[in-house]
Amino acid sequence: MKILVTGFDPFGDDKINPAIEAVKRLPDTIANADIVKVEIPTIFGKCAEVTHAAIEKEQPDYVLSIGQAGGRFGLTPERVAINFDDGRIKDNAGYQPLNTPIHEDGENAYFTQLPVKAMAKAIRKVGLPSSVSTTAGTYVCNHIMYQVQYMIDKEFHELKAGFMHIPFLPEQVTERPNTPSLSLEDDVKGITAAIEAIVRQDGKPDIESVEGHIS
Repeated sequence: MKILVTGFDPFGDDKINPAIEAVKRLPDTIANADIVKVEIPTIFGKCAEVTHAAIEKEQPDYVLSIGQAGGRFGLTPERVAINFDDGRIKDNAGYQPLNTPIHEDGENAYFTQLPVKAMAKAIRKVGLPSSVSTTAGTYVCNHIMYQVQYMIDKEFHELKAGFMHIPFLPEQVTERPNTPSLSLEDDVKGITAAIEAIVRQDGKPDIESVEGHIS
């Protein structure tokens, strides 16, 4: 099995992005799955082009995209992406789409194929906060999640993909009082646990509940 894991570069006023920093530090093999790591730009459209090229080159079984969600306490696998770009700030190319559909011929929303509840439960098992999210936002994180699902719909029919948000790093919140953060070491541990869950649930339905015992 091969899993393509993408992480965004820094954007806005931040000089670091926990997404790519954590992705770069993932093991090359997790639960016997080969891990391919790719940095993608925080740019509408361009991030999808880079990801598409990586999918064509690597032919992965899964794509897991990682992005920063400042203000969240835990790692949050996303359940759904919507066909809507509405940037609160400009992207790294200076573009700020407002009330814009991503694809005119795309579905209003796409659900992930990843076992998001199993992922969240596995992250909790290693001692980190996690929950399933149904709000990927309307910035570049939702954009790439939607774009990969659109690729699955139109081209890579056997591919399975999804997205997970992770919190700020501690150094990002020194001037953001009362804002939660998570260490880079914990980010890597949590993403690794999530990938282990993806491998473990391959060919099986997602679990029913995040709560309760995990074996």
